[in-house]
Amino acid sequence: MAVSTTFRCHLQTWLPEPGTGTYRLDVFREPHVDDRWVCRRDHSITLPYRELILRTTDVVPYVIPEVALLFKAKHLRDKGDADFVRALPDLGPARRSRLRRWLELVHPGHRWIDSL
Repeated sequence: MAVSTTFRCHLQTWLPEPGTGTYRLDVFREPHVDDRWVCRRDHSITLPYRELILRTTDVVPYVIPEVALLFKAKHLRDKGDADFVRALPDLGPARRSRLRRWLELVHPGHRWIDSL
């Protein structure tokens, strides 16, 4: 699979608020092929963008919980564990299964796997 090389070495950009210099926006750039997101940690993990991004009732876009948790899983931190525990009850069977498969690929033996 040919992954876009644009911004390959620049995956994250912090944007400051004009006038104050306070950083207000954190932008991540992700590899993609056409309209499909490609996980930078394992290129076999892909999703159409229409499945990757959900929207709040106010139409604010956000990434699906299992992708956010997959990235949090890399570093074992209390905050990541707390986010996992908080998100788990809202993850339906399909999302749990998907996260489990991804963790087994990217972070085999991760401590969250048995909870899924």
